[in-house]
Amino acid sequence: MAKEIKKNPNDMTVEEKLGALYKLQTLLSEIDKIKIMLGELPREVQDLEDEIEGLRSRNQKLDDEITEVNRNIATQRGNIEKAKTSIARYKEQIDNVRNNREYDTLSKEIEFQTLEIELSEKKINEATKRVEDLQENIKKNNDLIADHTSHLDSKKSEMDEMVAETEA
Repeated sequence: MAKEIKKNPNDMTVEEKLGALYKLQTLLSEIDKIKIMLGELPREVQDLEDEIEGLRSRNQKLDDEITEVNRNIATQRGNIEKAKTSIARYKEQIDNVRNNREYDTLSKEIEFQTLEIELSEKKINEATKRVEDLQENIKKNNDLIADHTSHLDSKKSEMDEMVAETEA
């Protein structure tokens, strides 16, 4: 818009005053519309940014939990190896027993170690399932992050366009 030379209000006719008043009212209405449109976009953009950050934070916590579960799996595998070593040792000792009491004790220890192996394997299976579930959650979060990021980019470009249009 070209700047008009300011006139003294006393020198203007009623028609010019009404025209200027109408022009001013139209501009103020447009400014109000722009403020309303921009009023929602910055909040939406901030909400999307916060949600993306929250999803990334959740993914980090899930990664930490996966690491902990994998540590537990390694511990259970170590327990299985110890139990197998004990079983082998007890089987060697069972060949050299002197009475039934020693035989019964070694048999019970072998049975106990076998049960320990089964328990450890069960815990490993549960932990493996947990890792799969956590990885699935991470995948879902990554999909949401990608979706929200594209939505955020479109909102930011929309907001930038509005700001560029309304700078004048």
